[in-house]
Amino acid sequence: MENRKIAAKAHKPQSHPAPNQAVVVGGGISGLLAAKDLQGAGFQVSIYDAAATWGGCVAQHEVAGVVLDAGADSFATRNTAVAELAAELGLADKIVTPNPAGAWVWLPDGPVPLPRTGVLGIPSDLSAPEVRTALGASGVLRAALDAKMPVNIGTTEAVSSIAELVRARMGKRVLERLVAPVVAGVHSADPELLDVDMVAPGLRAGIREHGSLAAAVAAQRAGGSKPGSAVGGLDGGMHTLVTALVAQLREAGVAMHAGHRIRAIYRGDTGPSEATGGETSALATAAAKASDSTYDGGGDSRWIVEWEHGTEQGFEAAELLVVSTDGPTAVQLLSAELPHLLPLAPAPGPDIRLVTLVVDVPELDSAPRGTGVLVAPGVAGIKAKALTHATAKWEWLGNSTGPGTHVIRLSYGRAGVKASDAVRLTPKTLREEDLIPTALADASALLGVPVTESDVLGADIIRWQGALPFAAVGHQAKMAQIHMLANEVPGLALTGGWLSGNGLAAVVSGTRRQIRAVIDSSSRM
Repeated sequence: MENRKIAAKAHKPQSHPAPNQAVVVGGGISGLLAAKDLQGAGFQVSIYDAAATWGGCVAQHEVAGVVLDAGADSFATRNTAVAELAAELGLADKIVTPNPAGAWVWLPDGPVPLPRTGVLGIPSDLSAPEVRTALGASGVLRAALDAKMPVNIGTTEAVSSIAELVRARMGKRVLERLVAPVVAGVHSADPELLDVDMVAPGLRAGIREHGSLAAAVAAQRAGGSKPGSAVGGLDGGMHTLVTALVAQLREAGVAMHAGHRIRAIYRGDTGPSEATGGETSALATAAAKASDSTYDGGGDSRWIVEWEHGTEQGFEAAELLVVSTDGPTAVQLLSAELPHLLPLAPAPGPDIRLVTLVVDVPELDSAPRGTGVLVAPGVAGIKAKALTHATAKWEWLGNSTGPGTHVIRLSYGRAGVKASDAVRLTPKTLREEDLIPTALADASALLGVPVTESDVLGADIIRWQGALPFAAVGHQAKMAQIHMLANEVPGLALTGGWLSGNGLAAVVSGTRRQIRAVIDSSSRM
């Protein structure tokens, strides 16, 4: 026990942190935004991320000399959170909407235009020609029963998957031919497993308010900041949001620590974190040699964050800790201090590969599949779950590449599907090096235009492992419990997509709401 006390002292900083000092762990959009709002409220902020670059899944890469989004390329316009952030960063005039031609969905019996007035594939207008083409007469008749059903059908259960809701109100055909391919494309998951209240917040409440699922979808669409478009983007790419945000943080004096892996997090009154096996680290040993006579005792509310950067190790103390990593990482980092979070740890997100092709194919100038194609589960011969024709989707990108040169993005992998249906990157099935030829074959089939190796000007494969939080049924209740437990701990805030929901709109609004609560709480102390 005496040795543990010595080690505990060794970990304590030699001076107490200032009352307004904050450390943010995680440098994705949520962490960067938390740092921005805290610094703006008068906190002295440091931010750490294990990656060498900032932004998380709002990243960039260069392919054939073209700087492109390597992750998210748009944001939902169901609220104004992203547009307001863009305005704060001087990017208001850069907000753009995609080509109104829309996308297609590839069904087992072939491609059809995707209805443009839906939410996650759920149609709001059953009389639309695209809906009738996709569903057929019998499918439309079944879906129309939604308007005659009592509003309690699908809305009274404590939790529900999006598949359960759609099947109950509109039927199996809407689920399989419209919702499943859209959910796979947006969330990389099976709608049978996703919590509807996480992936489509307010939708079930909208049924009770407006009388039907179709009417609830129409109301959500009408509430968007850009009528007629469910998403927006930025001229130059969504990664320009990160560039502007990082520049503002640096100018404001935020201490930026990229490439710093967090080894352990614990409160100031504890010894070496259990996350490090209870051993006295090299950092603790070095600190133990120093006199702690200047340590002022400071109380037990401070947080200690241990980091490593290459061969360097260090720590920082703060009164306020914001953890903005993915869910499993956040729970693990906090497990030494909050072991009761471990049973509530969310499932890791799916393992996704995004293949970007820059090709010289003038035949694609006509955008034969609009802005892209979503692939319904079970379509034979196509391994991609979605294709985005980026130069057709975004006018600014098409103008920058010029006629004949096109940017195509194909995504592979989804959570919650049978192993036989998933793209599994093993030597016996699809290997990483096979993805480019596979993407060329899939692009040729989906676009109806041959795209061959000789057409390729450049290609890149980006792997996103666990970047999309997997909002399984019951996830929202778990997250509410995590928030409740975390809020009981002084000086701790949790933010990120695993808590607020997928997509920039949810992450930005959820992060700002949580940080505002922290700022308000600190001002009352």
